[in-house]
Amino acid sequence: MTISDTVADLLTRIRNGKDASHKYVDVNFSKLNQAIIDVLKDKGYIISYLVNEKKRQIRVFLKYIKSSRESVLHGLKRVSKPGVRSYVGYQDIPHVFSGLGIAILSTPSGVIDGERARELKTGGELLCLVW
Repeated sequence: MTISDTVADLLTRIRNGKDASHKYVDVNFSKLNQAIIDVLKDKGYIISYLVNEKKRQIRVFLKYIKSSRESVLHGLKRVSKPGVRSYVGYQDIPHVFSGLGIAILSTPSGVIDGERARELKTGGELLCLVW
């Protein structure tokens, strides 16, 4: 089965994994997926990830609060879709839940979070929102 939107597939697998309280989820490998996962790791939404180049998969280890086994991730939303792309300037990057979440953008500087894009004063394609 071919997947036309790998980012939506990545977000859906992570969302389903955290709802089912899995330790990890396996997602298809792509450079864009790996860059998004890097941003999630840097911002503390996941523990880590492993790349299996033979199987072309990335294993993402989800992060939970130890006492209640509640996921650190509360929501993921795809904004820019293959049929309708969404581009924003650096002044129009949304503040997700008043700064408690992040926006992930694909910019000329690479895939970065909204806060970093504002610092660099660069806009780009708004890929997804995470809170």
